[in-house]
Amino acid sequence: MYRLLLLVALLPCTLLAQAPAKPPAPAPRPATPAPATPASAAAPGRSGAPAQPAAAPQSDEEKTLYAVGLVMQRTLRQFDLSPAELAVIQRAITDAAAGKPALELDEWGPRIQELANARGERITVRQKEASAAFLIKAGTATGAVRTESGIVYTETTAGTGASPTASDPVKVHYRGTLIDGTEFDSSYARNEPAEFPLGGVIRCWTEGVQRMKVGGKARLVCPSDVAYGDRGNQAIPGGAALVFEIELLEIVAGPPAN
Repeated sequence: MYRLLLLVALLPCTLLAQAPAKPPAPAPRPATPAPATPASAAAPGRSGAPAQPAAAPQSDEEKTLYAVGLVMQRTLRQFDLSPAELAVIQRAITDAAAGKPALELDEWGPRIQELANARGERITVRQKEASAAFLIKAGTATGAVRTESGIVYTETTAGTGASPTASDPVKVHYRGTLIDGTEFDSSYARNEPAEFPLGGVIRCWTEGVQRMKVGGKARLVCPSDVAYGDRGNQAIPGGAALVFEIELLEIVAGPPAN
């Protein structure tokens, strides 16, 4: 099991970035702070001088290697690491590269999945607590409507066209963020509307978009149980409430009957 977990970190970016089915959600670009420079490595005569940011990757090979780091970070995110814990992992990579690991992987590797499960539960609990408070506040905003399923729906621009049903394919522009504002997906950023059957996406979308009319815009705040649940995905932590800004462009006509 732990070998499979470790191998995930080396999967091609194109596989990890594939959009989930409900709705498409590429993983966010994680912030990657430059590693701190020890004081002993400061420039001569400037003991303790602030570390300079690492140079951005330049060549195609450097950029590809940097991408490997981004993929690994996505995998490590499930462990909810502190800076000190991340330093332990960095040390392990350095020790293993030198052929001098401090412990036996066969002994401690089997415990990785257990740790991942425990840390994942910790993330989910924290996300649910923050999301509950966010949903309460969102529900008190002017024009907000809270549905029986817990969705907070706010019309931001009234549409003049028809409203879709759950069986209709729709064309939309949208932006999805976590409650802290981190963007995990945007059709606007891709400069291309998304098109999909409304009944084939997360329940929050299926329910919320049916309230819209073509030409309208709305904001949906989705509890996790009508979004990605406790499991989340590569871009979304388990238990996270989500915020979507949606523009309903079109109800897509089906093929003509024969």
